[in-house]
Amino acid sequence: MIVQKQVKLPNGETYGYRERVGSGATILLIHGNMTSSKHWDLLMENIDSSLHLVAVDMRGFGESSYHEKIYSIKVLADDIKLFVDELKLSDFTIIGWSTGGAVAMQFVAEYPNFAKKLILLASASTRGYPLFETDENGQPDLSKRLSSYEQVLQDKTRTITISHAYASRNKEVLRMIWNYAIYHDNQPEAHRYEEYLEDMLTQRNYPEILHALNMFNISHHHNGLKEGTGEVGNINIPVLVLAGENDLVISEQMSKEVVEDLGEVATFLSLKGCGHSAQVDDLPKLLQAITTFIAKQEEQYK
Repeated sequence: MIVQKQVKLPNGETYGYRERVGSGATILLIHGNMTSSKHWDLLMENIDSSLHLVAVDMRGFGESSYHEKIYSIKVLADDIKLFVDELKLSDFTIIGWSTGGAVAMQFVAEYPNFAKKLILLASASTRGYPLFETDENGQPDLSKRLSSYEQVLQDKTRTITISHAYASRNKEVLRMIWNYAIYHDNQPEAHRYEEYLEDMLTQRNYPEILHALNMFNISHHHNGLKEGTGEVGNINIPVLVLAGENDLVISEQMSKEVVEDLGEVATFLSLKGCGHSAQVDDLPKLLQAITTFIAKQEEQYK
């Protein structure tokens, strides 16, 4: 049974989370932008029942608080450290989806000896998620990279449109965006989709997340905006990189950057027929990839 809970962190924030108790390995699930732990429901309901699952709502999403604004992926990773300390979690597998992949990589790089495996699902790159100015048709100008939070706030195509949809509770605008970018080929069941849309409206940090992604760079490369920190070199656990072949959010180039920067610890798997949400596009294929990777790694630990 999946139970919704809350825990107070030492930094004054409160984290909401969903938990399914199991006697087997622990998996920590970190969601992406415009979502929360709610969007892990299909996976949590259908994966091996022996697994212990913990899905967080990051700061400013879902049932979590948003007392202090965040401007970097590092702050969210620091929150995750406080969260796992409060729940006394250790030796777990992290699955990070999209923005959650960036948070998961930062956490693993900064806090070794907590996670023993990392799964990146349609993850942002180790070199960030670049944001560019857009023209009147919403097309990006690749010669004009946004470089500040103030510029992100002024972005009409992403920030202003989506922030207005949140403020006016306009779920139809959100549905239109998700039908194009996320659920391009397949959609959740109608009632579940309505729950997802309602959940999206809980987000209070949309422009801050865009800025944090734009500035993120733990690679050894300059990403066009800033030099990398090189922290990717601290990731020394097995990593499974899952990328939907039809993903309209995460480019093939971004996935290649992740694999290149992680080096020999990374295993890459293309999810055929999947877009940005493999949970909806092909749940059995996603579950098989996850459980096979975990089982293989568990055998190596014995």
